[in-house]
Amino acid sequence: MSQQAHPPFEAAEPETPHLDFAGTTPYEDYVKADVLTHLQHTLSDDPGEMVFLVTTQVMELWFTVLVHEWETAAKALRSDDVPTAVAALKRSVRELEALNASWKPLGQLTPAQFNSYRSALGEGSGFQSAMYRRMEFLLGEKSASMLVPHRGAPRVHAELEKALHEPSLYDEVVRLLARRGYAVPDAVLQRDVARRYEHSDAVEAAWAEVYSGDQGSELARLGEALTDVGELVWRWRNDHLVATRRAMGAKPGTGGSAGVAWLEKRARKNVFPELWTARSHV
Repeated sequence: MSQQAHPPFEAAEPETPHLDFAGTTPYEDYVKADVLTHLQHTLSDDPGEMVFLVTTQVMELWFTVLVHEWETAAKALRSDDVPTAVAALKRSVRELEALNASWKPLGQLTPAQFNSYRSALGEGSGFQSAMYRRMEFLLGEKSASMLVPHRGAPRVHAELEKALHEPSLYDEVVRLLARRGYAVPDAVLQRDVARRYEHSDAVEAAWAEVYSGDQGSELARLGEALTDVGELVWRWRNDHLVATRRAMGAKPGTGGSAGVAWLEKRARKNVFPELWTARSHV
């Protein structure tokens, strides 16, 4: 008689998870959810202000993640570790998509809805965000004047000043091109990195050469990862522009900014400029 096969041993699953903790839960200890969910202090009676405030705070968290990713990529490029840099850039693409989706709760505000709590912002404006400024500095959008709003916060000002004088992510990319034998002039390699990166015909020619060669090469993959980032940064700026147009038209922005006029100027600019212009020569 054949012996009947017995099912493999299965441990009995508990009916409920572990619920009894001496202090705060391990989840709370790690995520700090209680801190995050008690940072919302609205200043008006309008229910829409909570959406605006939380969405803005979520944006700040995504800025923090993106700074981490792009600093990781820049550090890897300094060590000629292109795969690690590309992996960080690809992660940042997904994170940029999530950041850009943050405009959806705000993107269809009518002027009346926005005006109902706009006064609560006072002199506050998004261009005062220190983490967003660090993100822009990493993209090569340097401006010493953008440190001025943070003079009253010594730690934040010091962090921004350090970031201003460090090579941007794209500076590290261009230096990598030079180390790989592409003809990048000393004027580009030795430029003042505290100033905004400007288009270089020589860097454009280098990218055209990269794209005319092996499409599976490390540099071609790096170029495409950077292009994905640049495209989503452009979309972020345009989504910001459209949301502002819907909410306030051409009125001056909060904090004394030029509002839509300033955003329109920003939306016309591409980061990593030669990656876009080089395509005309391939």
